[in-house]
Formats: sequence, C-alpha cells, structure tokens
Amino acid sequence: MSIFEIRHYQIKEGGMAEWLPFMEHKIVPFIVSKGMVVTALFESEDDPNAFIWIRRFDSEEHRDELYKAVYETDEWQTNFKPTVRRLVDVEKAVVQRVKGTQFSPMR
Repeated sequence: MSIFEIRHYQIKEGGMAEWLPFMEHKIVPFIVSKGMVVTALFESEDDPNAFIWIRRFDSEEHRDELYKAVYETDEWQTNFKPTVRRLVDVEKAVVQRVKGTQFSPMR
C-alpha cells in the first residue's frame, strides 16, 4: 500500500507570487524526473500564505531512496534549496505521512 505525504508550507509574507511558479515549473519537474509522484498542489482559500501538496511513495524504502535521489544532489543543494529557504518558513512546515483506508480512492 502506498504512503502519502501531505506537506503544508507557510510561505513567507509576499512570497507566494514567486513560490508558485518556482514550485510548479522548477521543483515539481525536477523531483518527478527523479521518480517522485506529485498527486496534488493546493493554495489555501483561508490563508494567502499557505501552500499544501501531496506526494505518493510505494513504500518507506522507496521514499528513502527518492529522498536521497533528490535532496542529496548538488543540483538540489545549489539550484533549489536556497530559494526554498528564502521563500518557505521551514520552521512552520508540517509533513504528515498517511495511508489510504480500504475505501479511499487514493491508495
């Protein structure tokens, strides 16, 4: 059964206009090229600085492998991490790992 990550980021004040295209046109294509599956991207209707996204992994081992394939690369460290740190309040980031119930369409 798949593992999903629901990731909730608080974007720093005034940063959403830069964050969305960076996420959609830079980060997502990069992580997908490494094998990650992004199932959803959301803006909050209640909080203009909240961004939520969901990723799917085949197993915990698969998740560990993909984390290494993405986050331990020079490309991530050089081209992505500095901008993420500048735009996202990483201290407020919340990551939940969940699995679908028997009747969930996302399993």
